[in-house]
Amino acid sequence: MKLRFAVVAALCAAASFVSTSAFADSVKVDYNHQAKFESFHTYSWGSVKVSNELNADRIKRSVGSVLQKAGWKEVPSGGQVTVMATDNIHNEQEAETYYNGMGGGWGMGWGWGGWGMPGGGFGDETTTTTDVRKAHVVIDMFDASSKALLWRGVSRGQLSNNSDTNRKRLHADIQRMFRYFPPKGKG
Repeated sequence: MKLRFAVVAALCAAASFVSTSAFADSVKVDYNHQAKFESFHTYSWGSVKVSNELNADRIKRSVGSVLQKAGWKEVPSGGQVTVMATDNIHNEQEAETYYNGMGGGWGMGWGWGGWGMPGGGFGDETTTTTDVRKAHVVIDMFDASSKALLWRGVSRGQLSNNSDTNRKRLHADIQRMFRYFPPKGKG
């Protein structure tokens, strides 16, 4: 009985992890593999164009904390690297289709919905579309002298109706962007 409970608990934990990670924001990073990140020690902020002005300070604080941990120092102007940030908040339509009746699923015959058998594949379907608020945040780092793009981090995710949740997600996404910063070696 105890073993059965342990197995069920483990399966529930695994399902919870999978469902949580399936809804996590997408974070992608790319960088100039020829850049010598170890030669940079200072940064300045360029433009930060965001839909919510409160997020400008949040982005600057989150990015600043990870760059300082990497040994970089923020200077008001003239840094070796210029950091810029933008966002794009928009609606995306998502469609969901529900099947009921005899349609959907493996039927009595070959293939999906019981192809090859009389009555297979019949049933009702309902499709609904929903507007979902999405946000993309892009953080770019440029070599201040050559103006060449050195590093780019992009976060894409669904916005919550709770501003505290959105603030936490923004911070977490920036932490994930800079997880392996500065990039090591050439690749």
